[in-house]
Amino acid sequence: MIRTLAVALLFLFPQFALAEVVRWEIAKREPYDSGQPRGDRGPYEQWTGVVRFAIDPNAAANQQIVDLKLAPRNAEGNVEFWADFRMLVPVDLSKANGAVFYEVNNRGGPTAPRLIEGNADDFLCRQGFVVLWSGWIAQVQPDGSKLRLQAPVATDNGKPIRGIVREEVIVDRAVPKATISHRGNQGSYPPSESGLASAKVTRREREADPRQVVPRDDWKLVSSMVGTPEQSGQLPLIELEIAGGLKPGWIYEIVYEAEGPIVQGVGMAGIRDILSALKFGSADQNPLRTAAGKPVVSRALGFGTSQSGRLLRHFLWDGFNADEQGRKAFDGVISHVAGGGLGYFNHRFASPTRTNGQHDEHLFPADYFPFTYGDMTDPLSGKTDGILRKSRLTNTTPKVFHTQSSSEYWHRSGSLVHTDPLGKTDVEIPPEVRIYTFGGTQHGSGSGFPGPRGNGQLPASPADYSPLMRALVVALDAWVKDGTQPPPSAYPKIADGTLADWQRDKSKWPAIDGVNYPAVIQQPHYLDRGPKWDSERIATIEPPAIKGNYVVKVPAYEADGNERGTLNLPAITVPVATYTSWNLRHESIGAAGELLSLQGGYIPFAKDAAARAATKDPRPSLAERYKSYGSYEQSYIEAAEKLVGQRYLLAEDLPRLKALCERFKPVFQ
Repeated sequence: MIRTLAVALLFLFPQFALAEVVRWEIAKREPYDSGQPRGDRGPYEQWTGVVRFAIDPNAAANQQIVDLKLAPRNAEGNVEFWADFRMLVPVDLSKANGAVFYEVNNRGGPTAPRLIEGNADDFLCRQGFVVLWSGWIAQVQPDGSKLRLQAPVATDNGKPIRGIVREEVIVDRAVPKATISHRGNQGSYPPSESGLASAKVTRREREADPRQVVPRDDWKLVSSMVGTPEQSGQLPLIELEIAGGLKPGWIYEIVYEAEGPIVQGVGMAGIRDILSALKFGSADQNPLRTAAGKPVVSRALGFGTSQSGRLLRHFLWDGFNADEQGRKAFDGVISHVAGGGLGYFNHRFASPTRTNGQHDEHLFPADYFPFTYGDMTDPLSGKTDGILRKSRLTNTTPKVFHTQSSSEYWHRSGSLVHTDPLGKTDVEIPPEVRIYTFGGTQHGSGSGFPGPRGNGQLPASPADYSPLMRALVVALDAWVKDGTQPPPSAYPKIADGTLADWQRDKSKWPAIDGVNYPAVIQQPHYLDRGPKWDSERIATIEPPAIKGNYVVKVPAYEADGNERGTLNLPAITVPVATYTSWNLRHESIGAAGELLSLQGGYIPFAKDAAARAATKDPRPSLAERYKSYGSYEQSYIEAAEKLVGQRYLLAEDLPRLKALCERFKPVFQ
């Protein structure tokens, strides 16, 4: 009876429930874009400030947070932290559509304005979303624009906790020193005094090469703090300085004993609790309430790109979609260009900025089991798990769109999302999940029109997938709000031969004179990081020991080198070039022939049969494909209209696509 009464009181008086969001400190409210109206939704305001949290380390919903019980506590026994936030809100709250569009920022900055909005004039605001970003990474350094998390530091009863840490840095031009975080605005864990004395630095030109020890007298670590310790989030910027400088393309690895692990997992708890506050919180927890006192937000969509897309997968896998009262945080999620990855997000000495690539950052904990949304047994570890396993147990599974460029198959182990770990069979996709692979695209969307070569052996893929993303945002919201079924999944499969082994003879890549096909791919290993890794998420072996390999496959090719089995933009369906999912490092940046991280490529078709014969190009020329520019444009528009009918594109994007098509008119002249 006592237990039943307690649960009833918790329901009746939510202000006495476990209070996670303590308060919103809104430092500034100002007109967004000078108060220009966003279609029928009217003008928006931009709110910026800080959200303060206090979470119970003994609550069941927080037990997965690594080292939370080693964090300092306030007088009530809770762990405090804070995060920056930025929010776009309709001035007339009655014109909001009832949903918050929460973007998990990428290393402190937004990506949705480029990858979803594109040139679509504040699309998210025109749809009526409340758009929200908040800090979740404690490594982010203050620079006036980045969103930060101020997280607690774990200690052993006040004594520093120490442990092994590995960092890695690669540069594209010769420099005397570089930050060991591999990114300029991210901090690193400081070495202990003994750790600095015993630290080891190695270098190698390629990932698979043996490590060469750099003599101790030839290197030093230079530490600096941006702002005060309170502002910087505890972690300093640390640079590696090498006598004679760092060579382009070479991998410099530093292994040392560090101290002061941040409880980085509270970043995910903060995301959860912000959404819970906006949907369910009392007046002091929720600044978005109508005049009648009702919450403006009733549903939450999550979006994350690359690192932050992996964060959303990890968030679901770690069980964060259930708040401290068992309520659903995200109702819908778009995990974008995450590939098959999770992340280094909730571990001792966590480093959320790290990813995995074939050449860059290959051995960090990003691509590891589980890869699939449904449950799967790993033949290498023997574990059975899935991204949605914990949310099913708490009845908090959201609708999920997994969207990815076809480059994720080469660079980010993308096929493992929908195959078994050894790449032998397709797997069943859960009913709450849709997978959309955009053929001929690279990790970061292009401008639509080809540009210069850059750091690759080929110009980057210019394919702009933002129109597809806009349509899918609308489809996900309709699925969450009204139960309207979204467009079918579109991705390559083993069963129909559209997903193949990556080697040239298996993928059916056409031999094109002067184009080097990759001899390498990002394929994750089954790694041993020590006996405490699985149970406590503490690494004791660095670099980790390789114990096995997972198997990655790629989309198979048409005769012209464009991909099969994918959801294709009109520019890929009606092509003037081959759009590759891969690109190779140019010799000017070192490690030539290794994959150029996250990049695709562009190989134009010959103008006519004579030009094709002169270069021995096996692909039909433009003149052999299209009678004229007019016939090309007609086919292009028909392909776009077909996608509109299938709900993969919005009708409002047809004029934009026609304008893009017209930019290619000169190649026919």
